[in-house]
Amino acid sequence: MTIENVVGTLLWTAAGAVLLFILMGIDAYFTKYKDMAEMKRGNTAVTVRFVLKLVAQGYILSRSIVTSDDLGEALLVSFISFVILFVLEWIVEFAFRRIGDLRLDEGVRDGIVGHGLIAGSLHLVGAMIIGSCL
Repeated sequence: MTIENVVGTLLWTAAGAVLLFILMGIDAYFTKYKDMAEMKRGNTAVTVRFVLKLVAQGYILSRSIVTSDDLGEALLVSFISFVILFVLEWIVEFAFRRIGDLRLDEGVRDGIVGHGLIAGSLHLVGAMIIGSCL
């Protein structure tokens, strides 16, 4: 391993970490509760959803890095994938509300761990599908 490889790895890792921080911040902004405050309170459902969402975004980022020779392209693909997941989450949550009156966002806010698992799993499955397309 050369010094260029080490520096490149540090750069790609730092850029990926910054992107993940931004994406999780955007996600937290659009939730109907305050992620950090709820996690501090010990809301396990919010924590589960947050962790699964972070794993999903990390997986997409790793797949975009593997398939790209350009850092900018990898970050852009990850951001676009985040938007796709965001839209899909909204559509599925809308369908759950209409079909079965299942309100995932309210359940997560209220600490229902099952709702957090469902919401987070939607992200994880979506990430696997998107990742396989990259």
